[in-house]
Amino acid sequence: MSDFPNVIELNVGGVFYTTTIGTLTKDPDSLLTQLFTGLVKDQPIKDSKGKYFLDRDGVLFRYVLDYLRNQKMILPETFQETERLKQEAEHYALSGMVRCLVDSVGSTLGRSPTPTPGGGGGRRASNGAAAAADLDAQFQGVAMTTTDAKETGYIVVGYRGTFAFGRDGLADVKFRKLARILVSGRVSICREVFQDTLNESRDPDRGTSDRYSARFFLKHAFIEQAFDMLQDAGFRMVGSCGSGTNSAGEAKPGMDSEENKWNHYNEFVFCRP
Repeated sequence: MSDFPNVIELNVGGVFYTTTIGTLTKDPDSLLTQLFTGLVKDQPIKDSKGKYFLDRDGVLFRYVLDYLRNQKMILPETFQETERLKQEAEHYALSGMVRCLVDSVGSTLGRSPTPTPGGGGGRRASNGAAAAADLDAQFQGVAMTTTDAKETGYIVVGYRGTFAFGRDGLADVKFRKLARILVSGRVSICREVFQDTLNESRDPDRGTSDRYSARFFLKHAFIEQAFDMLQDAGFRMVGSCGSGTNSAGEAKPGMDSEENKWNHYNEFVFCRP
């Protein structure tokens, strides 16, 4: 056994978690048990803050922890990333979690058609099943047509950053660091547009996808990439605003005093009619 603390702080793909060594090693055959008991030669690396770093999907890892804690899977009704979660479970060698996910998909897809009233002989039942299958196919066609019609709505993208004045003052402003790109809007639209670049760790599946949230942010800091994804999804910018502030605080040792002093915040409103 390697000397790991009882409480483990993790950085999984940029998302932070705190759990116990007992939870991480609950499945004796899992990759996590091998990593955090010293059964493998290469121990997990640490980030700059001393947290154990795992280069995997940080948002989905909370479902991995839930399974390890409870030994069963309970997913939100609106959960749409079962296949990706199964891939994560396979990576961590959690065979029980994989079986739960496979059974979950199977129970959803394998539901029997609703029996037609006025039952008859075997041949009639067969005809009823065929009719139900045809009806199913028609419903699927309607669903595909409906999906093609994109949902209308608004998305607000905002970001906070720092800047410094050059030699020519306002005519020579240098934008420095972009801290985080924030996303607000209807949950279903945000998921559709930004897909796997959307970080939902601060908004853990509360309610249905018809709700609104201002707690999303992106997993990257490239504002141009966010704009490209919005344009590809049929959105157009309809408004924007920005501000700059002087914190007037004392510069910290080792930091650029000008960059530490000036901050800016910008918001962009996008609409898909």
